[in-house]
Amino acid sequence: MSRMQAGPAKTTQVAIVALPPVSMSGIAPIVDALRLANDIDGRALYRWQILSWDGRAVTLAGGATLPADEAFGDGIACDWLIVVAERFQQFADYRLFLASLARVGQRTPLVTGIHHGVWWLAMAGQLSGYRVSVNWETYQQFAEQFERSIVTQQIFEIDRDRATCAGGMASADFMLAMIAREHGPELSERIADALGVGVLRSGEERQRIPYVTAPGERHPRLNDALQLMEANIEDPLMTDDIANLVGVSRRQLERLFRQYLGSMPSKYYLGLRLAKARMQLQRTSKSIVQVSLACGFSSAAHFSNAYRERFGVTPREERRNWIAKQHGAGVAYAGEPRAGALIEPPERS
Repeated sequence: MSRMQAGPAKTTQVAIVALPPVSMSGIAPIVDALRLANDIDGRALYRWQILSWDGRAVTLAGGATLPADEAFGDGIACDWLIVVAERFQQFADYRLFLASLARVGQRTPLVTGIHHGVWWLAMAGQLSGYRVSVNWETYQQFAEQFERSIVTQQIFEIDRDRATCAGGMASADFMLAMIAREHGPELSERIADALGVGVLRSGEERQRIPYVTAPGERHPRLNDALQLMEANIEDPLMTDDIANLVGVSRRQLERLFRQYLGSMPSKYYLGLRLAKARMQLQRTSKSIVQVSLACGFSSAAHFSNAYRERFGVTPREERRNWIAKQHGAGVAYAGEPRAGALIEPPERS
C-alpha cells in the first residue's frame, strides 16, 4: 500500500468489546476498516484489541471462536470504545460488566454501540440525552424503555462523544464515516474501494425495513406504507388512512401489496404486529396484556386468537416454550433490558 502521509501520526487506541451473540460479519467491518486505514495511510493510525466480558474466546455464530486479548473491566483505557452484539443476551456477571461499562464509558473520549451494543450502552446509562440509532427490529421497544435518548432510524448517529450504528451493512458505512472525520475523506474513499463498498451512505440515510429488498422491486409508495406500519404498531392505522398518507388510492395500495408482497395490506399489517408481539414475548418481561396493547390489540382474547392462528401456539405457550428453550441451553436470558433498572427475569403472566 502506498503511503498517504509522511511523519508520525497520533495512534488511536480502540477497544472492541464483543458480546454474545455475535458473528464474524459483525466484527469484520470494524477490524477491516481499521486495518486498511493503517495499510493505506502507511502509519499506525489505529491499534485495537478484542475484549470479551470474561477474557475468554468469544463464541461466534456457527460455532467458531474469536480469541480475546483480555477481559473488559475497570482497568481498560482507550481512546475509542466499541461495544458490538447482535442480540441482547445476559451472561454470568453481567451486572459487574454494566457497572464497569458505566465507569469506563465516562472517561473514554468516544464511545460507540453497534447493533445491540446500543442496548448495553443504554443500560449502562451512557446514551441519555444523545441521538441514538437503533436497529429497526427493536426501535419502538428501545424508544419506550429509554425515554431520555433521542431515538432515530438513521443507519448511524454521531452525536458529540457518542456514536451508535444499526449494524449489518451499515457498520461499514459508519466506520468509514468515523475514519473520514478523523483523517479525511480521501482515506475513507480508498478504504471503501478496497472493501468494494461502492457509494458510501451518510448517517442521514434511514434504515430500510427489509421486506422489499431487490433493488429493481422497490416501490417508493410501498416503502412509505411499510414505514408507516412500522411506526404505528400500538395504534394501527386503517388501510384508507395509509393510502391517503402515502398519496395513492386504497385500490392502488392493495395492488402494490399483492404485486410485491403477495398479501393484502391489512393482513400484512397484522403479521407485522404479531411478529413484534412474538419478539416482545420472547425478549421482554412485559405481561401478556401489556404486549397485546403495545401491538395494537384491543383485548387479550383477540390477541390470543390471532396469535394462535398465526403461530400455532398461544402467547402464554410461546413465552413458556421460549423460557424452557433458553434454560435448556444454559443461557441466562431475560430479553431486552428495561430503562432505569438492572435486568430481571421475565414475569410469568
